[in-house]
Amino acid sequence: MKITKDSNFHLTYCSNIHPGESWLEVFANLEKYVLNLKSRLSPTEPFGIGLRLADIATKELLESNNLAQFQAWLTQHNLYVFTLNGFPYGGFHRQVVKDQVYAPDWSTQERVNYTLKLTQILATLLPEGLDGGISTLPLSYKPWSGEDQATFETVMKKSCFNIASVVAEMIHICEKTGKILHIDLEPEPDGLIENTSEVIDFYHNWLLPIGGNYLSKKLNIEQSLAETKLLEHVRVCYDTCHFSVEYEQPQSVFGRLQSAGIKIGKIQISAAIKVKIPAEVEKRSLIVERLRPFAESTYLHQVIERRSDDTLSHYPDLITALPNLEKSLAEEWRTHFHVPIFIHDYQILQSTQDDIATVLHLLQTNNACQHLEIETYTWDVLPSEMKIDLLTSIQREYEWVLKEFAAN
Repeated sequence: MKITKDSNFHLTYCSNIHPGESWLEVFANLEKYVLNLKSRLSPTEPFGIGLRLADIATKELLESNNLAQFQAWLTQHNLYVFTLNGFPYGGFHRQVVKDQVYAPDWSTQERVNYTLKLTQILATLLPEGLDGGISTLPLSYKPWSGEDQATFETVMKKSCFNIASVVAEMIHICEKTGKILHIDLEPEPDGLIENTSEVIDFYHNWLLPIGGNYLSKKLNIEQSLAETKLLEHVRVCYDTCHFSVEYEQPQSVFGRLQSAGIKIGKIQISAAIKVKIPAEVEKRSLIVERLRPFAESTYLHQVIERRSDDTLSHYPDLITALPNLEKSLAEEWRTHFHVPIFIHDYQILQSTQDDIATVLHLLQTNNACQHLEIETYTWDVLPSEMKIDLLTSIQREYEWVLKEFAAN
């Protein structure tokens, strides 16, 4: 949906919050939730969908006339798809996911094939006059490379070639249909590219020279033109939770990316957990007990602590971080756990909701990106006292964003 009738900002929520990997399961969730939400939030205007498709669902959707039937259903109900979530390849709910959310990574042909199927689907569904993005993982998982420089370089080079091969198909689609599609790399803690500096380094020292060389030869164009096309078709998915966990200020991220010529393809609206660490041991014990219910077994919940000298220290997961809190030298912890965006305080804990408000304000003066997607995918694993009816929860998230946007 458009945030206002006269704006070009399109707001949706990501369907990755619903369990289900097959196309039949995905479509059942759309019928159950999206139609209800549209009637409540946008009864007379078009309503956008942020579609998450596992690899198995892409295969099924492309079989027979399933895609045409889905397109007809969208038209019938005044719905449209403008963004896909292509980060999780396989199972994402009710099983142990952890670091396997990064597999297969961008060094593999499996990731290429999956993203090409998503590209075909989005090219068909995307309305005229809109660009369309496919958010994807930040190349790979940093601990998989470890300190091995040769492994790191191999993954980076293969990723550049593979991303450029998908871009070549996106360029072909643009020439044929006029539709601009883009891959939106999603930095997050412990991703192979996890912060603004690493994003810029990847573009300038890896993607543009290596991917540009591949494209220039494949398409028989100048290197400079190939690099321009890469910048058009490879963008950043700015997840407000992830950048907050990295202690990066939205104004700085926006400015640095724009100065580097890197576009933001999608804003994912999500909130992390943050907590100030007091000096008193007994108060720290209370924080440990308050955080413990969030240390669940499905997803990685990376923790980054900030010390008094502003140095940062990483823990791979909240489960492994908690035993260190009482003796930590940190002043603050931030945890990659997507909590409801409409709540700021959780007793002792807080969320990074303020950063979302800052981003919504920046967008109205900066216009860095027009695609916004609410992405609180953790409803199933929230502590029990935080769980309410899912449809109501999603609606409250929309209403919070709309109110906050209007307030700016």
